[in-house]
Amino acid sequence: MKFKVEEPPLNHGGKIGDSSLNIVKDKLMKYNLSNFNESEIEVIVRLIHTTACFDETIKNIYFSENAISKIQQLLLNKAKIIVDVNMIKVGISQFYLQQYNNEVICLIEEQQVYDIAKKNKTTRSYAAVQTAILQCNNENLIFLCGNAPTFIYGAINTIVKQNYDLNKVAFMIFPVGFVNILEAKNYVKKFCSFYDIPLVLMQNRFGSSTMAVSALHAIYRLIKDYDQDKKYNGK
Repeated sequence: MKFKVEEPPLNHGGKIGDSSLNIVKDKLMKYNLSNFNESEIEVIVRLIHTTACFDETIKNIYFSENAISKIQQLLLNKAKIIVDVNMIKVGISQFYLQQYNNEVICLIEEQQVYDIAKKNKTTRSYAAVQTAILQCNNENLIFLCGNAPTFIYGAINTIVKQNYDLNKVAFMIFPVGFVNILEAKNYVKKFCSFYDIPLVLMQNRFGSSTMAVSALHAIYRLIKDYDQDKKYNGK
């Protein structure tokens, strides 16, 4: 008896993507999304498309007021994107980075970061974001985190100590795990709320690096609509 070789039911990249998004949008019809605006729902769609997790995403996603438009403005103004792991750096589309002149920074593997972490008795994630901020000289920054909660502490504590211009920063926070996760997410939510800093946050223990990348890509995709709205309103 021979093994029967099969082909995919659908074997066209574009059609697969469209079909998948249509399935997500169709299934979302049964959920109450009245607390989210159109842009936020688009990000939610992309997050679910990445994970197939409906309830967890809708239950845990948090957007501060106008977070998406503020993050878009930073991206349009050549913000640097500081990330906690190289997995995220590799995953971000070069098309968007080149189109909007955004540089991705991840120093987690740098020898100086190893040395700083050892000297200060911190994690490499903490030392890496600390080092990156010090190198950026008050430029526009987006902190994109999908793995290491100590990255969050390092980012907040360093920009506070450096008296960084908080109008130039935003946070997109998606780490998953069990140690430091709840505390770190509560910390960044409290910090961003206190200073009115844009925040997209996957609350509780849920999240992932792939979700972080997906959320950023969704926000990039919406920039075209954002630009059109500005022109329409005469801004």
